[in-house]
Amino acid sequence: MSSLEKNLMEALKLQKEIFGDDLFILKEEKEKKIPEHEIKTSEKIEKDLNKSLFQEDFQKAETLDELDSLINTCTKCDLSKSRTKFIFGVGNPQARAMLIGEAPGADEDKQGEPFVGRAGKLLNDILKAIDLTRDDVFIANILKCRPPGNRDPLPSEMETCMPYLYKQIELINPKIILCLGRVAANGLLNKKLSLSALRGNVYELNGIKVVVTYHPAALLRNPGWKKGCWEDVKKFKKLYDELN
Repeated sequence: MSSLEKNLMEALKLQKEIFGDDLFILKEEKEKKIPEHEIKTSEKIEKDLNKSLFQEDFQKAETLDELDSLINTCTKCDLSKSRTKFIFGVGNPQARAMLIGEAPGADEDKQGEPFVGRAGKLLNDILKAIDLTRDDVFIANILKCRPPGNRDPLPSEMETCMPYLYKQIELINPKIILCLGRVAANGLLNKKLSLSALRGNVYELNGIKVVVTYHPAALLRNPGWKKGCWEDVKKFKKLYDELN
């Protein structure tokens, strides 16, 4: 070893003593191979750290009640300015099935609960026909606030509100979801299809079965569609029974 190399090694050793291994690595140590399990552990820590850093508070909720308390004052879109009540959802927190609509209407906005009024009564009757009640399922909407005039949700509103629904699904962990209407189905499944194209199929969302049928309000306007709805909910109940 030349005097220059010797002096350099001495300098590196001195700096190592001062600053530690993280800043300076000796030549012989540099050639050591890091065990594979240590690399994986390091990557996992980094991934977990990044996940934690970029998570909003509501994403850390461990119960539905905690989630509700964290999001029911949301002001992320303009619908918060016109709403009467934030419609979180209702039902069994351990439900094996979720029912998802598109957005609250006027009755829901007043009462603070999804699917009330005439459409809600019809939904109760549909559930009763397949031997279920509102206490057996969890009912929610894509949007948590009523759009003015009951118009369809805007894409920007859905994009803002969907993370809340995904967190509800994560916490409830249902076996099957019944989407009520085209807007709800396309929003949840990230598709752009007609209701006729959506119905009759069984989809999957992170391992959860998804079936699509008519929105109860649409059935009130078009009673002739009830026969098709009955076929859809029979398929839904059959899957529900098989999965449970």
